[in-house]
Amino acid sequence: MPRLVIVSNRLPISIARRKGVLNTTRSTGGLATGLGSMYKSYESLWIGWPGLYTSSAAEKEEIEKTLAAEKMLPVFLSKRDIELYYEGFSNKTVWPLFHYFPQDTRFENSFWDAYLKVNRLFCDIIAENAQKGDLIWIHDYHLMVLPSLVRARIPEASTGYFLHIPFPSFEIFRALPWREEILNGLLGADLVGFHTFDYARHFLSAVARILGFEATWNKIPHNERITRVDCFPMGIDFDKFHKAPLSRDVKREIRRFTNQVGEVKIILSIDRLDYSKGILQRLHAFHRFLHENPEYREKIILLLIVVPSRSRVETYLRLKHQVDEQVGRINGEHGTIGWSPIWYLYRSLSFNSLSAIYSIADVCLVTPFRDGMNLIAKEYIATQRDGKGVLILSEMAGAADELGEAIAINPNDINGIVVALKKALSVPAEEQIKNNHEMQNKLKRYNVKRWAEDFIDRLLQTKKMQADMYVRQVDEKTRVRILKKFRTASSRLIFLDYDGTLVPFSKTPMQAKPNEEIDTLLKKLSNLKNTEIVLISGRGKDNIDKWFGSFPIHLVAEHGAWLRRRGSEWETLEPLSQEWKEEIYPLLQLYVDRTPGSIIEEKEFSLVWHYRKADVGLGQLRARELAETLVYLTGNLNLQVLEGSKVIEVKNSNINKGRAALTWLAQSQSPFLLAVGDDWTDEDLFRAMPEHAFTIKVGFATTLARHNMKSYIEVRTLLKELISGSANEKTE
Repeated sequence: MPRLVIVSNRLPISIARRKGVLNTTRSTGGLATGLGSMYKSYESLWIGWPGLYTSSAAEKEEIEKTLAAEKMLPVFLSKRDIELYYEGFSNKTVWPLFHYFPQDTRFENSFWDAYLKVNRLFCDIIAENAQKGDLIWIHDYHLMVLPSLVRARIPEASTGYFLHIPFPSFEIFRALPWREEILNGLLGADLVGFHTFDYARHFLSAVARILGFEATWNKIPHNERITRVDCFPMGIDFDKFHKAPLSRDVKREIRRFTNQVGEVKIILSIDRLDYSKGILQRLHAFHRFLHENPEYREKIILLLIVVPSRSRVETYLRLKHQVDEQVGRINGEHGTIGWSPIWYLYRSLSFNSLSAIYSIADVCLVTPFRDGMNLIAKEYIATQRDGKGVLILSEMAGAADELGEAIAINPNDINGIVVALKKALSVPAEEQIKNNHEMQNKLKRYNVKRWAEDFIDRLLQTKKMQADMYVRQVDEKTRVRILKKFRTASSRLIFLDYDGTLVPFSKTPMQAKPNEEIDTLLKKLSNLKNTEIVLISGRGKDNIDKWFGSFPIHLVAEHGAWLRRRGSEWETLEPLSQEWKEEIYPLLQLYVDRTPGSIIEEKEFSLVWHYRKADVGLGQLRARELAETLVYLTGNLNLQVLEGSKVIEVKNSNINKGRAALTWLAQSQSPFLLAVGDDWTDEDLFRAMPEHAFTIKVGFATTLARHNMKSYIEVRTLLKELISGSANEKTE
């Protein structure tokens, strides 16, 4: 197992100096709690801020020594760094926007500049301490540009990234002025992980719409590499929480709390102070519950625990004041001598106290507006050793996908929360036990250790997948083989696709016309002695003839429907029907009308619907609809539906590039054969090539070709090398 390097904004322990002595305490928070219990089981290093401002070299050295014993490495940040990078961009820009609070989001260049600065500082520390073979696992929204920075410094690094908060929908995310920089930063990772499929789907949508990189099976090809995207619902240390009520210290805490609250039912609400948690709405719902259900007076309490957070951010200060006021109002209106409906604690709790409170709570009320996962819900369920207790959980929390036996609520629906509270207080014990055992079994199977192992395994698989692709790349050794075989061959036959192979894709088909470089390449290549070039394209014959008709090369149009041997006229392999167009064209026209930016290209024996200029999401949706409809309609028409790069083409089913290539292959004994193409219509061409042929796929998709090239630029470079290596040859 390689060394695991975990990188996060905060270390799982905090350092403070009291009376001249360094003191360490365990950090609170989901990441520190989740990973802190398992990372030491690996050969590992944790990099992050230790929570202490320092400028003294001696103090820094002392901190480094203290942390080294814990397998940790500090990133030292200044007070201003924290103000602008952490309190600023991270928590005044990213946090509210990603939690769907655009009205509370601040877009300031000074925040962004500080964010970049600190991410670069983290990158410096990683680069200085990374070892060959390390797995670098970067965490959370504070470090979203770090993966690309690490990729630039350590290109061979195995880098994973995990976002612990929601990734918002495209319409929300696009409001971020630095959206492209954030997406490109994340794509520096080999594997990008999210808690739920929804967050992953939103990320893929943003990448496609903003950067233009479309995913296939959650793999994003971009910048000559592939990033994989997947979801991993974070677990907890189930055994730790489940066994906690058995410990002597927790039992003592249980007795103490039970004696204090007396014979009442406890509704537990525990959260870090944050506007995304729905704390005020929870209080409003409890207030209404007391009004509508007076029979519960003096029989229940709401144990409201609010953990201090970001106390220097104005929004949080305002929220704290509102919570204080609301608690006072409810207790003043409904309380009696000897009974306060809300017990309010504004502080963090020790593990023993927290476990005791989880254990005695009859109901746990978790109602965030948005939450990446929410481990509190999982911890509460894990702690119920007798199986009793009812969880009320917001459907907006990531944990809701796993904990389906909880009572689900919409956090915006105050009446719904009131109804859920009444239901929770009356659920029969046997139903509580049944539901909780179901949820406990899930949490036990997919605990935090399994979550981490799952992510690491997927990262290793992704690196293997990339390595397999890179092995197929035309490297220097393969390039030398091709050039040598080309120079020494008595004759050569080369098949070249056009769009995506010799030229990049364009918004419209006619924008991809050849430039002077392409004209020169094809002319020089075809003028070499005993060298035949077959330009084998999906374009219409009139288009191909206009551009290349005067060249001494063979031409294939419409994926093989039309052939033109050098110096001859256009011909077809067999008589082809066009009558089917009358039935298909109106359908394509309907999709043009419904999809702004899309167009129809009519070829002699095929029809093509292009949607490269359409909105990405709408184009993908309409393409799926159209493909399904066409497959149904063409079932008895001897037609084939091809899905290419932002196109759907309908053509005669017995026509393909492979069959067209056989026209030349059957008559050729050339010892040198080369076929180059970029999309799946070229797979028929690769399939038709004999074993000794060089077959090259442009891009990294799954292919029958034996080799890959990164882009059309590499194809042009290879063709130039073939020409220069045979510079003295002339056609007889």
